[in-house]
Amino acid sequence: MLLKQLLELYEILDSPKASGQQVKDYLLSIDPDAEIFVYPLVGPKGHTDMVKVFIPGTRGKTAVATASGGDTAEAPAPTLGILGRLGGLGARPERIGFVSDGDGALAALTVAAKLLDMRVKGDVLEGDILISTHVCPDAPVRPHHPVPFMDSPVETYQVNQEEVSDELDAILSVDTTKGNRIINTRGIAITPTVKEGYLLPLSDDLMDIMEITTGKLPQVLALSTYDITPYGNDLYHLNSILQPSTASKAPAVGVAIVTETAVPGCATGASHYADVEEAARFLLEVAKAYTAGQCQFYDVDMYERALARYGSMSHIQTMGL
Repeated sequence: MLLKQLLELYEILDSPKASGQQVKDYLLSIDPDAEIFVYPLVGPKGHTDMVKVFIPGTRGKTAVATASGGDTAEAPAPTLGILGRLGGLGARPERIGFVSDGDGALAALTVAAKLLDMRVKGDVLEGDILISTHVCPDAPVRPHHPVPFMDSPVETYQVNQEEVSDELDAILSVDTTKGNRIINTRGIAITPTVKEGYLLPLSDDLMDIMEITTGKLPQVLALSTYDITPYGNDLYHLNSILQPSTASKAPAVGVAIVTETAVPGCATGASHYADVEEAARFLLEVAKAYTAGQCQFYDVDMYERALARYGSMSHIQTMGL
């Protein structure tokens, strides 16, 4: 379980003075040698602290390149990106306290803390893991139907530029997804895999892991093509959970923290520790399996057949005409 790490991080993030440096200091207290990068990102409505945590694997790209002196003839284990998506951790001064929208960041950072703790103890994953999110205790709020959304001091494309890189072979994007009537259950749900504008079938491997970690049948978050287009194109978006897919060729899956009722992203007192811990535990187990080559996000051969028949859908990743 990851409850210890979750509660310790919650105490840091549930504060008007929450910062990326405080998160970094906490993570370094677990592993003084951890590779953690914190820096400000400035947008049209303020600024936030980007937080990136790099955790090298035993057979990751970094280790293989170092061992071979740059000759990477040996195939390294794949690299997984775990991205905590959000507008902000708080909506101060309008709302006092940690908002529902912060759950994605809390889940991602909880996984980072657990992986660092595992690494110190000697349990090291095979592939590299890059965990990224941002820390903002005073983000703005914007209208949205059926409930208000948290806005962000920075633009989505700015966050994508910071979090998404060519090094990532697959992406898990974890985000609060409570402000809708699309899914009506408590806990977590996953989306179909998205790759270069294609909505692909659900991964059986991910559903298997979800059944094991939750002890329940898998819950699925329905998507439309609109949801995998970039923000700012005047189309409806359920939320920003799949925005990383607009900036990457890697397969991306959304891990949604959900509720039975529509809950505003700016609501306080709406975070459920059991659901966030469940999301973090699922992310951790996928990281173990994926970097060990025991989990696939999509059927490569079938995707190639789709490309051959119907061509590229990468224009979906752009602003279009």
